[in-house]
Amino acid sequence: MFDKILIANRGEIACRVIKTARKMGIRTVAVYSDADRDAVHVAMADEAVHIGPAAASESYLVIDKIVEACRKTGAQAVHPGYGFLSEREAFPKALEAAGIVFIGPNPAAIAAMGDKIESKKAAALADVSTVPGFLGVIESPEQAKTIADEIGYPVMIKASAGGGGKGMRIAFSADEVAEGFARARSEAASSFGDDRVFIEKFITDPRHIEIQLIGDKHGNVVYLGERECSIQRRNQKVIEEAPSPLLDKKTRRKMGEQAVALAKAVKYDSAGTVEFVAGQDKSFYFLEMNTRLQVEHPVTEMITGVDLVELMIRVAAGEKLPITQDDVKLNGWAVESRVYAEDPTRNFLPSIGRLTTYRPPEEGRNGKAIVRNDTGVEEGGEIAIHYDPMIAKLVTWAPTRPEAISAQAEALDAFAIDGIRHNIPFLSALMAHPRWQEGNLSTGFIAEEFPEGFTAPEPAGQVAIRMMAAAAAIDHKLNQRKRGISGQMRAPGLFAFERDRVVILAGQSYPVTVEPEGEDLQVTQEDGTALTVASAWRPGEPVWIGTIGSERVAIQVRSLLNGVALQHAGAAAEARVYTRREAELAALMPVKEQAGSGKQVLCPMPGLVKQILVSEGQEVKTGEPIAIVEAMKMENMLRAERDAKVAKIHAKEGDSLAVDAVILEFA
Repeated sequence: MFDKILIANRGEIACRVIKTARKMGIRTVAVYSDADRDAVHVAMADEAVHIGPAAASESYLVIDKIVEACRKTGAQAVHPGYGFLSEREAFPKALEAAGIVFIGPNPAAIAAMGDKIESKKAAALADVSTVPGFLGVIESPEQAKTIADEIGYPVMIKASAGGGGKGMRIAFSADEVAEGFARARSEAASSFGDDRVFIEKFITDPRHIEIQLIGDKHGNVVYLGERECSIQRRNQKVIEEAPSPLLDKKTRRKMGEQAVALAKAVKYDSAGTVEFVAGQDKSFYFLEMNTRLQVEHPVTEMITGVDLVELMIRVAAGEKLPITQDDVKLNGWAVESRVYAEDPTRNFLPSIGRLTTYRPPEEGRNGKAIVRNDTGVEEGGEIAIHYDPMIAKLVTWAPTRPEAISAQAEALDAFAIDGIRHNIPFLSALMAHPRWQEGNLSTGFIAEEFPEGFTAPEPAGQVAIRMMAAAAAIDHKLNQRKRGISGQMRAPGLFAFERDRVVILAGQSYPVTVEPEGEDLQVTQEDGTALTVASAWRPGEPVWIGTIGSERVAIQVRSLLNGVALQHAGAAAEARVYTRREAELAALMPVKEQAGSGKQVLCPMPGLVKQILVSEGQEVKTGEPIAIVEAMKMENMLRAERDAKVAKIHAKEGDSLAVDAVILEFA
């Protein structure tokens, strides 16, 4: 076994590998760029080596710098994590030449499977069912159009060396093929240094299901069940679960055996994932193989009890797999939410900045459930523009799917993040969505269920009642502190105006009476419905956790002028608690409307201006492309929202813009 390994990665996955290495008694070496000098993974590792500027192309993607860091520290092996160099065939070859072990598959397997075009050819030879498509490299938009016409629309244009949703576009017509081809090539070149793309048929209403494999250097390969990853946006996974609510034992075994046959055909000898696109009728087709650890590996670990990182390290050291296929048993259900630094109300555009608050839910057992949070950030840390916007992976396990979803919903409500925009409200809304709870999934789920984008809904039903009760309890706690100020002359107990309150929540009025009952609070509505509210919440804490009636509840709390902003189960609302007379007067107060700026095109996120596609004086039509802004490795096309004439252009190609910076003005 190795004494010391280097992790050629950053953030959450670097921290994940360090945890397992520490458990195995292996010393670790972190590498870091200028932007990551103060990162969590650097502090966690036993040693750390600086490898260059913030840009990944000058640091994390430079093989020679990683090899030199190994030489400098005496690291005997390298774990690549995911992304960066993890699927670059040249990387394990360079390590081997330097006498360093690669904790991953052999270079030949990476070459055969890591390239999407070659992997489809290999899959066809191994009798794995494949999606119809053109497996050659496409050289021009004209050739792309011809091929797409032959296959039939819709088609998927994909980067051959791609992953993580980068370099991928769906085209529903010939016109969309040319633009999709250009964007896919450009993204592929900037993300992977390889601009080759291919085209295949896009299966309508598909599900994304993948099989986790682990192989050793002695010819043994086992599959560890499947993961369902159908909840995606922009072809990037948002929520994953294991097992899949679609599959039965027969289909699972058939999928698993095909995946193992493919892995054995290329002598696969590490952790890897065979991805399938599945129809609602349980038919399935080979999509690609990822020759690395997947982002979503924790859900498989939770239902199998297997530490995939430990197995990767052991098989890299030459050990045989300690398990056979018969040893693999699936236990319970696991759900993972990817917490991203992005604004779901602005079409999920990236957000950057400092984490002024970062308080994840408590890890470990919570009743029947288990909570796990894989992360690489901490409070006070900065989310930079240079890398992937993922902040954390929140995972819950429980004996059944409904229980795992319920635990995930509560954990999301208890996850406090401030300083940047993030997608927790959207994830919470997804957990409460009836279609998700039913398991009626497809990769089009988000587009179909949120066609106008996401806006946090106002609370209704039981969600509103819980938020109202929490607002009353928070108001009572704040008033209780004021009543404790010394030097006051008070009668014992509460005055009538302190008991009789009105909660204004999202414009709705809830007259209530509050009465302390020991450490708890009784909140009684006008119809006589009484709720017992109990919480140890203290003013200033960003999450209110307690019980309302018999339910355990977590609610996000942020202070407002004379009130609080609450967020729970995907809903968001402002709450203010008044005396009865104050409520009457508040209802008469006018609401100030904010002026708009419809004549300006603003940069929707911090990013780099790749192209300005219009000129001053040009007439543009609704939907016409205006500019391309790149942020966190994704290119975002900005389009005109109305017919207009371009009056003045404020930005130029190559400019780095802040969020809401003016790009151009219309006349």
